[in-house]
Amino acid sequence: MKYTFLFFSLFISFFTLADSQQEINHLLKFVETTSCSYERNGKQHTGQEAKEHIIKKYRYFIDDIESAEDFIRLAATKSTFSGKHYQVHCPNQASQTSKDWLTHELNQFRATNKTSVEK
Repeated sequence: MKYTFLFFSLFISFFTLADSQQEINHLLKFVETTSCSYERNGKQHTGQEAKEHIIKKYRYFIDDIESAEDFIRLAATKSTFSGKHYQVHCPNQASQTSKDWLTHELNQFRATNKTSVEK
């Protein structure tokens, strides 16, 4: 019985981590391909540049990241050194924090995937 529970727990953990990694990969692609600019510490960056920076932070915090929300919070929200929040500037839209921008995209991705799975 104890081994069955352990196996089941590991099985669930594996699929949860796989889902989180899929979400993180989607967010990285979303950042990379955006037409918006990513502002870090007062400097504007392209999506590609932002993705490269976020990946560096992701690698640094990887042991602390268990979900897409952790990824956003630790790797894509604010400067570790200055504490300034990253801003995203999209054409014809008000500027917003990267946390809000990425969380919105994550919610859209989850809703789309949930719909796809249900069909």
